[in-house]
Amino acid sequence: MANTWWELQIQCSPDIEDSVFWRLEKFGCRGTASQKKGNLTIIKAYIPEQTAHLLDLAALSLWLRQDALCLETSSPSLQWKLIDEEDWSSSWKQHWQPQEIGDRFLINPSWIPVDENSDRIVLQLDPGSAFGTGAHPTTQLSLESLEMRFSDIPQSFVGSGDQKQHVVIADIGCGSGILSIGALLLGAEKVYAVDVDSLAVRSTTENCEINGFAPERLTVAQGSVEAIQQLITEPVDGIVCNILAEIIMELLPSMSAIVKSTTWGIFSGILLEQSNAVIDVLEKNGWVVATLWKRKEWCCLNVRRS
Repeated sequence: MANTWWELQIQCSPDIEDSVFWRLEKFGCRGTASQKKGNLTIIKAYIPEQTAHLLDLAALSLWLRQDALCLETSSPSLQWKLIDEEDWSSSWKQHWQPQEIGDRFLINPSWIPVDENSDRIVLQLDPGSAFGTGAHPTTQLSLESLEMRFSDIPQSFVGSGDQKQHVVIADIGCGSGILSIGALLLGAEKVYAVDVDSLAVRSTTENCEINGFAPERLTVAQGSVEAIQQLITEPVDGIVCNILAEIIMELLPSMSAIVKSTTWGIFSGILLEQSNAVIDVLEKNGWVVATLWKRKEWCCLNVRRS
C-alpha cells in the first residue's frame, strides 16, 4: 500500500514567501513547490501523514499567521488534504523547471532533458522526499559561495577526474545532496555527507549516481558531525552546512574534531535576525567570518579558522 502524505496549500503574499518556506522546512515538510497566481503566491508542501496530526497542522496555521503579523502583511490561508505517494511525487514535480544559479550552475530536474547548448555546469537532481531543490535562497547562496571557493578551477576541467582539486569537504545536513554534488562538479576530490534523515541519505546517494560520480567520491551516512568523524581519515578542508541556525550553533563545538587550521566553512539556513547570534558562537569556537552574503531575509556566512 502506498504511503500517505499531507498536501498543504498556502496562499500568501509574495512578501512572505521566504518566511513561509522557512516555517515549512522547520515543520518538517519534504518537497515544496510554488507558483504565482495574480498578486498572490500559491505554495504546496508535503509531509508524511504519520509525522503530523491535525492539531499539528492547526498549530502550523497559527504560526504562519503570527509570522505574517510580525512582518505586517496579510495573513496567509492554509488548507490540507491527504494524498498517496504517487500523487505527491507528480504534483510538485510538474511545477519545477531548470534553474540557473550563480555564474555557473544549472540545476536540472533529472526527468527533464538537459539543454545541450547550455555552457553552464549541469547539476541533475531528483530530491525525492529530501529538502533541497535549489529554489530556496539559502541553497542558492551556498552554491554561489562554493563557486567562489573553487573559482580558480578552469570550467573546461570541471568533472574531469584528472583535474580535480585535492579538496575534501564535509556536508552536514546534506538533504538532497545538492551542495555535495555541486562541490564535486566544481572540482572537489571527495565529499563526506551526513544527514539525520534516512530519506536524505538515500536521496543523496541516488543523486550522486544520476550525476555520474563513483560512490567513493561521495560517502553518505546517517548521522551528524560524529558520523563524519568516524568516516574521515584526516581533517577536512571545507565544511558546508545549510540547516537551521539553532542546529548550527549546537553543532559548532563538535566540529573542532574534523577541522584543520586552514579549514573554511559555508554556513547558511540563517535568518538575518539570527546572524549575530550565530557569529558570536562561531567566534567562540575558533572561526572568523570573512563575508556575510544575504538574499531577502536570509544570509550565508563564509568563514575560516582563526
